[in-house]
Amino acid sequence: MVTKPTFRQRLQYFFDNFMSRGTVALIGGLAFISFLLIATAGLVIAIGGHLLAPEGSDPPGFLEAVWLSLMRTLDAGTMGGDAGWGFRLVMLVVTLGGVFIVSALIGVLTTGVEGKMDELRKGRSRVLESGHILILGWSAQVFTVLTELLTANENQPNARIVILAERDKVEMEDEIRSRVDSQGRKKIICRSGSPIDLTDIEIASPHAARAIIILPPEDDDPDSHVIKTVLALTNNPNRRPEPYHIVTQIRDPRNMNVVRMIGVRDTLLAIQTGELIARVVAQTSRQSGLSVVYTELMNFGGDEIYFKSEPVLNGKTFGETLLLYEDSSILGLRSAAGTVSLNPPMETRLAEGDQVIALSADDDTVKLSNLPASAVDETSIGLKFQPHRASLEKCLILGWNDCATTIIRELDHYVPKGSKVLVVADPSVSDEASEADDTLRRDLRRLKNQKVDFHRGDTTDRELLEDLKAADYDHIIVLSYAGLEVQAADAKTLVTLLHLRNIAEKDATPFSIVSEMLDLRNRELAEAARVDDFIVSEHLISLMMAQLAENAELMAVFTDIFDPEGCEIYLKPASQYVDIGKPTNFYTVVESARRRGHLAFGYRLGVESGEAAKAYGVHTNPQKSMMVSFTPEDKIIVLAED
Repeated sequence: MVTKPTFRQRLQYFFDNFMSRGTVALIGGLAFISFLLIATAGLVIAIGGHLLAPEGSDPPGFLEAVWLSLMRTLDAGTMGGDAGWGFRLVMLVVTLGGVFIVSALIGVLTTGVEGKMDELRKGRSRVLESGHILILGWSAQVFTVLTELLTANENQPNARIVILAERDKVEMEDEIRSRVDSQGRKKIICRSGSPIDLTDIEIASPHAARAIIILPPEDDDPDSHVIKTVLALTNNPNRRPEPYHIVTQIRDPRNMNVVRMIGVRDTLLAIQTGELIARVVAQTSRQSGLSVVYTELMNFGGDEIYFKSEPVLNGKTFGETLLLYEDSSILGLRSAAGTVSLNPPMETRLAEGDQVIALSADDDTVKLSNLPASAVDETSIGLKFQPHRASLEKCLILGWNDCATTIIRELDHYVPKGSKVLVVADPSVSDEASEADDTLRRDLRRLKNQKVDFHRGDTTDRELLEDLKAADYDHIIVLSYAGLEVQAADAKTLVTLLHLRNIAEKDATPFSIVSEMLDLRNRELAEAARVDDFIVSEHLISLMMAQLAENAELMAVFTDIFDPEGCEIYLKPASQYVDIGKPTNFYTVVESARRRGHLAFGYRLGVESGEAAKAYGVHTNPQKSMMVSFTPEDKIIVLAED
C-alpha cells in the first residue's frame, strides 16, 4: 500500500528539487525571500508607523521604510542608531534576516562568480568566431602549424585560430606562450573538449570555420582518432550544407579509402605520412640539400606557391612564360579544367582559363615584367652537357621504423639494376626492430633494381660501424627507432651520426649522410654533427598541413612534386647549364635549362651549405637579373624527369 507523503516530505522534496536547479535558481530564490522580508518590514513600519516610531518623530512612508530595511540587511551596524522599541524590534528581525538570508545570497553570488571563472578557465565556453581556422587535437606538431598559420595571416588583423583538445586550457596557453611568437598569440583561442564528442565539438564553432586541421594524437593508433573526428564533423546533425575544408594525416595507407569515403561530400585532404616521409628520405639520400628545398617550398617564411590567371599569355607557349617574370618562378600550369601539371612540355600553349603556377613572395608579386633584350647571355650557356652513366649504388640504412620498407621501394625507382641495400637494426630496442628481417622478406619481394640484406646489431656501436665499412657506401640513412620515446630515439640517432661523421672525416671517399629526427629542437644538434641532410618528419608534415589549410588546390601540386612518376626536383651541377666562374644572371640559367626541358627555379651555393642562417646555401626564386658566379660545387635546382 502506497502511503501518502506528509506535508514535511513534500516540502523537503520541493526544496531538494529547487536546490538541484543550480546557482541561478538559488540566487533567484534567495533574492525573492530577501525582497519579501524587506517589503514585509517596510509594510509593517508604514502601517504601524504611529505606534512604532519614537515620540516626537514622523513615521516613515512605505518606500522610506523599505529603504531603511534594506540598509539594515546589508549592514547590521546601521540599527545602532534606531530609537523606539517597536521600531527597533522590527529592524532587529530585518537585520537577523539579512544576516542569514542576504548573507547566504551574497555567498551564493560569490560562489557562482568563482564557478564561472573556473568554467572559463576550463575552456568550456563556446567560441563565437566565424571564418577562423580550427585545429582539432594536440601534439608536438601544433607549434609548427600555429607558427606557419600566424605567418600566413600576419597581415589579417581579424584572423583567428581556435584549438580544441583534450587538455587543460591554461596548460595549452602556457605551452603556446613558451613556443610561439608573442606577436601572434592574441589570435589563438584555446578550448578544452574531445574532438570526437558531438557536444564538445560545438564549442569550437566548426560549422563557421574556413578550414579545419585534425592533428592525430601521439599514441599507437592515431588513425582511429582521426577517422572518428572526421565522422564527428561530416556526419554531424548540425553540419552546414557547404563542404568543409578538412586537412589531416593518415599513418596506415589502408585507412585512406575509409577517410575518403566518409569525407566524400567535403574537401578532405589526407596526407599519408609514412609514404611522404619515405619519398623525401629516399630522394634526399641521393641529393644533399633537397630537404631544405622542400622546406623552403612549404613554409610561409619566404616564397610560396600561387595560382595566377594571365589572359595576355593566352596562345603563348609554356617555355615563353618562364622568362616573363623577374620576381617569380613559373613551375607549371593549372588548366581551366583544374588539372595541375608541373614543368609540362615547353611547347604547351596556354588557353583561356589556364593559370600559371608561380613561386613568389606574395600573390601580388606575381607580375609580368619586360624582359631586357640582353637578359640572356648566350655566351654563358653551357653546351657541353653529357648525361653521366649511372653506376651501381650501395646504401646503408641504420635503424628501423615503419618507413624503412617504403624508403627501399622508393629507392628502387632511382638506382640502377644491381644496386645493394644493407639494413642494420638493433632487435633489443623495440618489437618492430626485432621483426625487421621478416618484414623485409615479406614486403620487398618484388624489387627490380636492388638486393636487400639485413644485419642485427647496435647502430650506436662504433666498432660495428667500422666492421660494416660504412665509408664504402654511397649513401647512409639513419632512421629513428619506432617504439622509443621521442627524445630517446633522437639521442640514439645523434650518437650514430657523431660516429659516422668522425668516420667520414678520416676517409677520403665522400659519402652522404641523411638522418631522420623526430623533435625539431634536436635539429641544431644534428647541425653540430655536420650532417649532409636531415628530415624532421613531423615538421615537414606540419608545414604541408598549414599550406593546405590556406589553399586546398596545393594538394595537387605537392602530389605531383613527391610522385616518383613524371617531374621531380633535382639539384644538378651548375656546370651543366652555364660557364663556371663567369658572372651570369638567372635569366640565362632558366633559358639554358629550358633548352634541355628542365625548369630552373633556384640554386644552392656550396660555400654556404653549412650555414643554417642562409638556408644551407639554398636560394629559391632568385631575382633573375641578379648576377652570380657559380663554382664547381654549386648546384642548380630544377624540375626535370631525370
